Amino acid sequence: MAGEARYLDPAVVARLGTIDLKARTIVEGFLTGLHRSPYKGFSVEFAEHRQYIPGDDLARLDWKVYARSDRHFVKKFEEETNLTCHLLLDVSGSMAYASGGVTKLQYGSYLTAALAYLMHRQRDSFGLMAFDDSISALLPASARAGHLRAVLLALERLKIGAKTDVAKPLHDLAAAVRKRGLVVLVSDLLDDPVRVLDGLKHFRYRGTDVIVFHVLDPYELQFPFEQAARFRDMETADEVMAVPSTVRKGYIERMQGLIATYKRELGLVGIDYCLLDTSQPLELGLMSYLMTRRRVL
Repeated sequence: MAGEARYLDPAVVARLGTIDLKARTIVEGFLTGLHRSPYKGFSVEFAEHRQYIPGDDLARLDWKVYARSDRHFVKKFEEETNLTCHLLLDVSGSMAYASGGVTKLQYGSYLTAALAYLMHRQRDSFGLMAFDDSISALLPASARAGHLRAVLLALERLKIGAKTDVAKPLHDLAAAVRKRGLVVLVSDLLDDPVRVLDGLKHFRYRGTDVIVFHVLDPYELQFPFEQAARFRDMETADEVMAVPSTVRKGYIERMQGLIATYKRELGLVGIDYCLLDTSQPLELGLMSYLMTRRRVL
């Protein structure tokens, strides 16, 4: 009864309704068909139809459906529903930053919820791992009824964590993953890039597809501050006094260098990288994901 009571709590239900609605709106606004499987093979058990995507095998077009609807659909088989997706969300202290009304953690949580909803729609197995310098929340991948609700509830209950250590949780999960699938990392990546890259490459060495969403606040990208101020590290509490006009150029060069490093090094090992600005519509992030999957498949 305790579990059921949680869902009946009006406050919890109201919050879940908001994030669930956001996820549905984002996904359903762009999802016109189900993904194709990254696994090759044959299955004779028909599951359903999905809309034709350029590049699909024309032999699988259902001409009877076309004759009735004048629209192209392909037959989808159970073999196409065996993707396992691990959603990794950074909850370290730096993810609490916001120059506007939305923190990086909130933005990342909505993106993660939308991806979970997408997997649910596709009848794929998906799980959630939240981390800072260790794993703070873990829901194993599942395609069971009610699992989406469990993931959304976990997202609502996330608390901001401590210091960033992206690499350690990545290695822990990579060592535990037995089945090839998809790993999606949502993080500001404000950590040692060498260690982060090493952790992400661990998945690729094991044959896992990886997509990285690099979430940053516009102020972190542009450094538009004008007045001299004391800047505090949100994870270590270290402070530094600076005059923005004198450090802006160097800061932007270093930030752009960090972004370029991630984009270049991840691309070299076949990991897709997508930079997200929290001031931009979240739908753009999901569209990048969908287009990435089409390229991968």
